[in-house]
Amino acid sequence: MARVAGVSRSTASYALSGKRTISPEVRLKVAEAVASLGYTPNAGARALATSQTKVIALLAQFLDDEFAPAMLQYILGVTNTARQLGYDTLLVSEGDGAAALQRISSSRMVDGFVLLNVAQDDERLGVLQSASQPGALVGLPGETGDFDIFDLDFVATGRLMVERMSELGHRELILVSQPEHVVERGGAYVWRLANAASERAEELGVTLHHYFGSASQPEIGRDLNAFLDAHPDATGLLLNNEAAAAALPNVLNMRGISSPGDLSVIGRYSDDFARTFSLPYSAIDSAADELGRRAVEHLVARIEAAADLAVEPLIELIPPTIQDRGSTAAPQPR
Repeated sequence: MARVAGVSRSTASYALSGKRTISPEVRLKVAEAVASLGYTPNAGARALATSQTKVIALLAQFLDDEFAPAMLQYILGVTNTARQLGYDTLLVSEGDGAAALQRISSSRMVDGFVLLNVAQDDERLGVLQSASQPGALVGLPGETGDFDIFDLDFVATGRLMVERMSELGHRELILVSQPEHVVERGGAYVWRLANAASERAEELGVTLHHYFGSASQPEIGRDLNAFLDAHPDATGLLLNNEAAAAALPNVLNMRGISSPGDLSVIGRYSDDFARTFSLPYSAIDSAADELGRRAVEHLVARIEAAADLAVEPLIELIPPTIQDRGSTAAPQPR
């Protein structure tokens, strides 16, 4: 490549790495040579020379009791941003996340970690705490440690859902959460939203019926029908369960129910998820893409400014906003 550009190997290296000032003319020659040769830097050689691999490890798990398409939204947010910043992504989905993190950290395969599916007491965090590479979390654990953490504010989300329905005049609501197994293994976002919604409902004099729904079909369809059957006077439905949101149009159609005429609905899922499943319901954006983007941006900043790693860790909770798709209205007389 240096020969094609007509420069020395060291000059070509500096032009690619940006570690020394190189004239625009020489940079252009090197760029043209790179394009003509289809040159790709050798990751192993780069790691030896710079101590950086330009690879980020993304630790995620595809769990049976969670809705896989929703997880993909977070993964895309991470991988797209990493690519834009010049990093490749190593997706690690094995069940023993702590062992995988230890193995990858020790082998120096990556420059940093992004963790998804972060639980209340996540066993991966002890390993990450002692790793030489920095890490960022998408999800708020019980002990925040020295990590950069990004999440939706689920407490504010639960309160906002109830407040919006109360403002419209709804006095009886149903909340459908993720499966109870998600809570049992540490999915704190489920109970953070549910507890906040219950507390706000009590403050406002609203009756709230809380249920855990399945994460797959046809079980979630049966669950929704059972919940609606049990509370025929409920005029509002709150969804913290993506599978329930995806199944709801068919359930309402089969029951001859319209939204918002018969039932007002507010969900919690990403805008991309709504488009994928053509969901007509107002929802609080789970900000999956934004959370992945922010996690990677802050992680890369730490990787590339190692001298500043002593800076205080960041905890950023995104405030909820409702995207109005016309599925809420004042309840109709019955």
